[in-house]
Amino acid sequence: MSLAEQRLPQRTEALTALAGHYRAVRLDTETLCRPLALEDYGVQGMADVSPPKWHLAHTAWFFERFVLRPYAHAYRVFHARYDELFNSYYQTVGACWPRERRGLLSRPTVGEVVDYRAQVDAAMVALLGAVPVPVREEVAARTVLGLHHEQQHQELLLADIQYNFALNPLRPAYRETSARSGDKAPPWRWLDYAGGLCDIGHAGAGFAYDNETPRHAVYLRGYRLASRLATCGEYLEFMRDDGYRRPGLWLADGWAKVRREGWTAPLYWEWREGAWWRMGLGGLEPLDLEEPVCHVSFYEAEAYARWRGCRLPTEAEWEAAAAGMEITGQFREAGRYRPAVAGAVPADGPAQMFGAAWEWTQSVYAPYPGFRPLAGALGEYNGKFMCNQMVLRGGSCATPRDHIRASYRNFFYPWDRWPFAGIRLAGDVP
Repeated sequence: MSLAEQRLPQRTEALTALAGHYRAVRLDTETLCRPLALEDYGVQGMADVSPPKWHLAHTAWFFERFVLRPYAHAYRVFHARYDELFNSYYQTVGACWPRERRGLLSRPTVGEVVDYRAQVDAAMVALLGAVPVPVREEVAARTVLGLHHEQQHQELLLADIQYNFALNPLRPAYRETSARSGDKAPPWRWLDYAGGLCDIGHAGAGFAYDNETPRHAVYLRGYRLASRLATCGEYLEFMRDDGYRRPGLWLADGWAKVRREGWTAPLYWEWREGAWWRMGLGGLEPLDLEEPVCHVSFYEAEAYARWRGCRLPTEAEWEAAAAGMEITGQFREAGRYRPAVAGAVPADGPAQMFGAAWEWTQSVYAPYPGFRPLAGALGEYNGKFMCNQMVLRGGSCATPRDHIRASYRNFFYPWDRWPFAGIRLAGDVP
């Protein structure tokens, strides 16, 4: 399957609009970096986290490698070695600098990376203004993919900055965030769904990743979802009941991780002066018990659900419940960067289905029946990761609003805790 098979608009006016969207998304990334000091750009706190400078360069490399080099024939690469330094994992296009060593790259400088982005941006806008007709559809499709790729990195950028700053004993703030609302989360309740035969996966016009296709039928037994995400206060009850000390609540791999890493609380929680605090992008703040718990692994989410006598939803259950719901919620545009307290349950479904925190499901990340990855090197984007990871749904407080949809499949390893991930309980209809 090629990107062009998605039949994205290719008229001149559509390409003009795409060029405007390109400029907006690229500016968003640079705006997210403005609160950083120069010294922050090269920090890499662990192998899974990338320095901000690398994010800036890699997202430029994506457009250079997959759009400009094949289709802008007068384009000259900014630096020949950048193809290795800023390739993430596309083995079919050449060597990749080791992920765990990205923080060792003092050069290129931040200024050189900014210049690199500027050259790529100028070339992309020029190309979108004069794309040859035979390749217009493919250029548009690759550009749209590149913009969604950049939006993914915008969320990763925020998650990585939070991790890096949390390692610093000064507990610095990335930027000031809004004060706690003082609101109370409404009591959670079950919302029941009849199940039956339903279709999931992307269909119709508009962008989707290849891992969201093809649309296909699934059979669901009757199930129920919690009306909102689990809160910090509710998770604290699990902790107080020795949740991290009871092996019977944990999957074997999860218990081994708890023992090996010494987990006793979600990532970024700190016990200070007789109370729990949380390190976020706004710095170290008292824990708000009414906010959704965030930065928990799949292992922790599954253990908490088991402690509650519940389970996590399957991704099919989640999507069937979300289908047709308006995509509203707390997204990155709010600038809050931590999940807000749940409001009233909407008439068309549960609260917080979109935004706030990614929701772990019990579904392994695997191909849908009939899945075909994209042709060529872009086929490495999703398909080769369909092993040993779990699916998350719904987006988070760091996800751009126009990046999410009901069929979106995010995926992380079950031990990952630095993403903005939380918990929604599920169960079977009695």
